[in-house]
Amino acid sequence: MNIFSNNSYDRHEKVLFGYDEASGLRAVIAIHNTQLGPALGGCRMHPYASEADALTDVLRLSKGMTYKSALAELPLGGGKSVIIGDPSKDKRPDLLAAMGRFVDSAGGRYIVAKDMGICVPDLRAMAEHTTHISGVGECLDVEGKRRDGDPSPSTAYGVFCGIEASVEFHLGRKHLEGLRVAIQGLGSVGYSLATMLRKAGAELFVSDINAASVERAVRELDATAVAPTDIVALDVDVFAPCAMGAVINEQTVEVVRAKLVAGAANNQLATPAQGDRLLQRGILYAPDYVINAGGIIDAYYMDHGKSAQSLKTHVENIATTLERIYHESKRFRLSTQEVADRMAESRFMATERLAS
Repeated sequence: MNIFSNNSYDRHEKVLFGYDEASGLRAVIAIHNTQLGPALGGCRMHPYASEADALTDVLRLSKGMTYKSALAELPLGGGKSVIIGDPSKDKRPDLLAAMGRFVDSAGGRYIVAKDMGICVPDLRAMAEHTTHISGVGECLDVEGKRRDGDPSPSTAYGVFCGIEASVEFHLGRKHLEGLRVAIQGLGSVGYSLATMLRKAGAELFVSDINAASVERAVRELDATAVAPTDIVALDVDVFAPCAMGAVINEQTVEVVRAKLVAGAANNQLATPAQGDRLLQRGILYAPDYVINAGGIIDAYYMDHGKSAQSLKTHVENIATTLERIYHESKRFRLSTQEVADRMAESRFMATERLAS
């Protein structure tokens, strides 16, 4: 398994491999860039088909965190970790303890948080073995309600604000009443987003590999169930990917019928070429690491004891950032992904130049 020749390797500062025979832990920590601050990013547990797939995912995710924190104007770098395993079968106290020790071995350059397959109690188990952790205490959400350290509500709220801004820019609508939205993935973020959209009057079409989640959305949100194989090509106003990455790839980019793509998933584009193709097809794309930054903003505010109102204001600023990206994209005829990349790089690379 090669690192430096991996297509997703991009000047990563450090890649650590963790193995614990007793617990069966197989994990990778990728630290992409720490010019703006320590690398804060979630831990994902997933039954990857191969170790190479796990490496590619963590490299892509960690790079996305660098860009995400930079455009969210946070003093943080980008990092991520993955555990190879099925969270429904392989997650055990000794494995989480081993992961905590593995995170601690990075010496504070990487701060672990929640991601797919890992919940707040799992983080608390890791916290018994490292202090380099985020999202384990109680705090207030964007509505001022007390909750545990799960940043999912803030992620969902940021995506909701981003969809509002995107709809107004691209469709000229100031409300979401009657908007047709296809949501792929009904995890904690996807379902929270669906709830907000339904409350705003949107018509929902949903898919998930978990049938119970789909049934719940049909029952509680009057959503229409759609087969996972059909959701990408649905004729709707908005397609919101909220599951795994690379959903917009060389094949699917040609069948997307939504007028705009705006969701919570990381790394929605398989390659930058899909961003160019969406632009050519007249489909507006909300760069994922911009629109889904609510979670990292939440984590930073939680760790620094800031108020719920200041958190809400910062998350709502995601809409302003997207609007700026859209205007620049239209002005220079560049994909929104390329514009966002350039804006983010101007921030953390400027710090690199000052340090050199």
